[in-house]
Amino acid sequence: DSLSRLFSRCGHVQSVDICDKPGPGEKKDKLTSKFFDHKTVKGFQVAYVVFRKPAGVQAAKALSQEGPLLISTESHPVKTGISKWIASYEASIVDPKELKAEVDAYMQDYDKKMAEEEAKAAKEEGVPDEEGWVKVTRKGRKPGLPRTEAANLRVLEKEKQKRARKELLNFYAWQHRESKREHIAQLRKKFEEDKQRIALMRAQRKFRPY
Repeated sequence: DSLSRLFSRCGHVQSVDICDKPGPGEKKDKLTSKFFDHKTVKGFQVAYVVFRKPAGVQAAKALSQEGPLLISTESHPVKTGISKWIASYEASIVDPKELKAEVDAYMQDYDKKMAEEEAKAAKEEGVPDEEGWVKVTRKGRKPGLPRTEAANLRVLEKEKQKRARKELLNFYAWQHRESKREHIAQLRKKFEEDKQRIALMRAQRKFRPY
């Protein structure tokens, strides 16, 4: 907001992208979600200011002759210190209503997309393509969901691991006992780790900056 305000005198600022390091690649799509896949840049070295018109770039270059630009002023102060921490803490608290509205909107778009795909598949079913091939879909009381290549690889990997665990598992009785002991030891270890993690979360929850 401060950078956009400073450079607005040069022309209409379309966007300001803050990065932790410079990069030659194109700017990624801006995240529309406030709760999911949201990454906050703690510190930055580069900020890309994008103007709507090229004339804004030339006007911004001419600002170097006027001296340094002040980000924090009396009319537009920038929060620092304890006030910044309080604002950051308040912003981290999730509003259940706002979160529910975003999830509902996402699910509506997802249901609409799935309905369009099903309608398109039903329309193309039984109709040969240009080469004469007929697309066969799986239907029934419990139709199967389409699998992607990554999902197929995960299923194959799980089946491979399952077969490997079963190989010679019960060939010797002591092997069966050892596998049970290892499983119980892993459960106990995970239980202790979960207890420590919950205790740490409870301790962090007591933070009250004001």
